[in-house]
Amino acid sequence: MMRIVIRGVVQGVGFRPAVYRTAASLGLRGTVCNHGSHVTVDVDDGDAFLDSFMKNLPPLARVDSVEKEDYDIPADVKGFSIVGSASGNREGLSIPTDTAICARCIDDMRSGRRTGYLFTTCTDCGPRFTLLRSLPYDRERTAMSEFPRCPVCGKEYSEPSDRRFHHQTVCCPDCGPQYRLVDSGGNPVAGDPITTFARFLEEGKLGIAKSWGGMHICCTLEQTGRLREWYRRGEKPFAIMVRDMDAVRRYAEPTPEEEERLLSPHRPIVLVKKVPSDLTDAVSPGLDNIGIFLPYTGMQILLFDALNADALIMTSANVPGEPMVLDDGRILDLGADVYLLHNQEIVNRADDSVLRVCGSDTFFIRKSRGSIPSYYSVPWRGDAVAVGPQENITGAVASGGRIYPTQHIGNGEHIGVPEYLEEAVRFQMSLLGCRPGIVAEDMHPAYLNRRFAHALAEECGAEIIDVQHHHAHVASLMVDRGNLEHMTALSVDGTGHGDDRAAWGGEVMSCDYSDYERLAHLEYIPLLGGQKALYDIRRLRFAVDTMNGIESETGFNDMETSVLTKMMNTAPRTSSFGRVLDCISYSLGVCSRRTYDGEPAMKLEPLLARGKLVDGFSTCTENGEIRTAHLFERLDECTSKADAAYSMVYGILSEMVASACSKADSDGEGYIGITGGVSYNVPIVNMARGIASKHGKELLVHTCVPNGDAGISTGQIAIALRHL
Repeated sequence: MMRIVIRGVVQGVGFRPAVYRTAASLGLRGTVCNHGSHVTVDVDDGDAFLDSFMKNLPPLARVDSVEKEDYDIPADVKGFSIVGSASGNREGLSIPTDTAICARCIDDMRSGRRTGYLFTTCTDCGPRFTLLRSLPYDRERTAMSEFPRCPVCGKEYSEPSDRRFHHQTVCCPDCGPQYRLVDSGGNPVAGDPITTFARFLEEGKLGIAKSWGGMHICCTLEQTGRLREWYRRGEKPFAIMVRDMDAVRRYAEPTPEEEERLLSPHRPIVLVKKVPSDLTDAVSPGLDNIGIFLPYTGMQILLFDALNADALIMTSANVPGEPMVLDDGRILDLGADVYLLHNQEIVNRADDSVLRVCGSDTFFIRKSRGSIPSYYSVPWRGDAVAVGPQENITGAVASGGRIYPTQHIGNGEHIGVPEYLEEAVRFQMSLLGCRPGIVAEDMHPAYLNRRFAHALAEECGAEIIDVQHHHAHVASLMVDRGNLEHMTALSVDGTGHGDDRAAWGGEVMSCDYSDYERLAHLEYIPLLGGQKALYDIRRLRFAVDTMNGIESETGFNDMETSVLTKMMNTAPRTSSFGRVLDCISYSLGVCSRRTYDGEPAMKLEPLLARGKLVDGFSTCTENGEIRTAHLFERLDECTSKADAAYSMVYGILSEMVASACSKADSDGEGYIGITGGVSYNVPIVNMARGIASKHGKELLVHTCVPNGDAGISTGQIAIALRHL
């Protein structure tokens, strides 16, 4: 007789029903109980049970550890049963993610008693995290508590042979949530909600559809121009949802690795090389790729069944910059033509996850629906919280040797984002039973999320630690690559507050979790007008020309030129690789003004992808500064824009990588790393990888933790845990 404790992803994935079926098939006596962080199986032949069960795990389950001990099952226990959930130690907790509707549930929506029912799911699919209020994962602790099971669903729930056996959110048209269609004033629209909504979209209307974890603004691709005007989106790319893989290939050219990600149960948005056309160019202007994803809910499947179109723009429904709207009343303020809404509460927001593939590696740009909750195992067991940076925020909570990042939050200067960060962090804390001994924040004194960090630290009697932005980037990569103790890396992005109060972003750093050394950095360039230089890129080129002692041809009049010249010695300075890419983009006529985050560099990427190396772009390091300004004179002389862009970036990377490899040599390390938002740029990563290889080093990249600022909280909390 044996007691077996199983930890891993065991909540909300049909784990207890699978345990029951295995034990019953073997004729074993005993019980299975959900304790929140683990499942306990008491069984009279543990070895036989485990041998069979581990070969037949539920599709969404993952076993991280199995503990066994002798245990006497009471003599009055007859057969095998599932007993009620019990609260327990939360250490080792794994929380289920939302998972795309499975093929069998799609079949159920097309025939049988659930025909046309949009909330059809089973133990192998459906929303989990976005419905969850607390643990253990039982119906009464989810948004489905408001919808009691009908007798037929109750029978399915109780029948061991049914795939909805102990499915906590089992429901049907008689007992579950319902969709409805309303117009711009909130008035009911007659007819079947899905087919009528589809008709409105095909007539050119802009709609908003409520789904799992949030709402989408949606329209046909032909309405892209109208959507941009209505949504004040400028040229920022949209993502498109397409009917199936055949439709994917009509709009894009996915690699096998990209197809695998598209078809995964998480259904992320994947950036894929686009098939050029008027429609795709309008969706992602000036870019070689397009964000594309497949339907993941019953509503989306049946919406495409009702549509003639094979693609829709689907973008988060929110006031630009603010968190996604969840309230049915407030969503009407956005002013869409028609709304497809339902009466099931969204407990936890979750924007669509976004990723791109680099070779065989996955770069998460946004890790949210389907990928969160997740955790990274670390060798430190303290309780801690990190509140992230200012842009692309995630928070993180650590407990029991695991780091749990929150879902995507947003940009901290926008209305509602600091409150959303606090809500998400506190929810994770409540699930984990975490009371932090230390709270980590970015060292920039003006970041708004520091208020929450200090309030939480005071509330819990915790220590506060300020973490340098690029140190956190490198630490996040160290965690990502198996908790490396030390790394020399290129930390390359748009901005991060430096020790000297300059805006860093083109750094070569030698780091452990306790400290860092800044080995080299890109040449400082004045940000003329501060934030204005981030958007009016001419100011960057004017500064570079002035540094080179040449007259700038950037179109400023005499008065503007005089003012900008006087700023040269007083303006804030930046070593940002992102700003260098912006300036290259402007200088080559690719992008003259930044209208969204990363735009100039993203539009430069197609040139980098097809350029080749030409002479004249080598540079040098002087007193730790890698010179870049003089390269712009050579840039202007080059006849091929693609070759000029490629060669200038290659020249800068060569100097950075050489510096990193020299330090790695002295430390006896066979690798260097690259992290930060610039490392989403695949041509740049490939260049850096090739240069590192020439130095005999492997280039380590991100595979799970986001490269950009969404990964900062993971680095912050790792540094904080080491500090405890």
